[in-house]
Amino acid sequence: MAIAPEPAGRPDTAPAAQAPLLVVEDIVKRFATPDGELIAVDHVSFDVKPGEFVGVIGPSGCGKSTLFNIIGGLLDDYEGTVRVAGERVRGPHPAIGMIFQEESTFPWRSVIDNVAFPLEIAGMGRRERHERARHFVKLVGLDGFERRYPAQLSGGMRQRVSMARTLASEPKILLMDEPFASLDEQTRLLLGDKVLQIQQQLAQTTLLITHNITEAVQLADRILVMTYRPGRIKRVVDIALPRPRSSQIVSSEAFGRHVAQIWSDLREEASLGLQDEDSAYGRERRA
Repeated sequence: MAIAPEPAGRPDTAPAAQAPLLVVEDIVKRFATPDGELIAVDHVSFDVKPGEFVGVIGPSGCGKSTLFNIIGGLLDDYEGTVRVAGERVRGPHPAIGMIFQEESTFPWRSVIDNVAFPLEIAGMGRRERHERARHFVKLVGLDGFERRYPAQLSGGMRQRVSMARTLASEPKILLMDEPFASLDEQTRLLLGDKVLQIQQQLAQTTLLITHNITEAVQLADRILVMTYRPGRIKRVVDIALPRPRSSQIVSSEAFGRHVAQIWSDLREEASLGLQDEDSAYGRERRA
């Protein structure tokens, strides 16, 4: 099992000096609706370097999850291209692992068997897959819970099981779509610490979709701020905070400046979304 050693800090070769691992180029996604064509994502382009953590943030309705599903190969019929290590993505790609907002553990399987599931599907023998699964269970901080079932775990622990299961396949790129949205703020911050530890240890290339500004600034190297529908990239914010990083940094002045800058960009977009919702509600009432 190829597990990268834990680095003392950033790798000697900074992500910016490397060729992109993920390239998203000129993506446009349209949907047909009863009110006509809807452009959900409009000419979105960006790239992610190996080992980089990029956040994508925007108001509800900006196309974040649509973009996530396109990159993960779950949506087709779009314009533009997605490439991983130069290879065009056409459908689900073995180099891309995905973690969703919704509960995704199997309630009839123990923690160890949940994590080992993709390895079982891949045909790996029981002893080898359980050995690898134990490694990732420990990595997410759940050693000692291997024989528990999801119903015996908290929501945060179940999400860590989902993360371990995805990481067990050793994806080159980890996509996370609002993975902690259903959790309280304190749990989110602490799980953010765990995500940072894992990302640092594995040098895992990660793309996080979120609407939570604190979460994005806590975790990311760069943040792509999206406009309200149609979803475009409004601004790219470099997060100039030191690594290794933990949730303690949320009380720093530099953290607060980043949050304020991003909220300034998002406030206008969120207001547009709210106005759109109010208009739609008014039309329904008059109909």
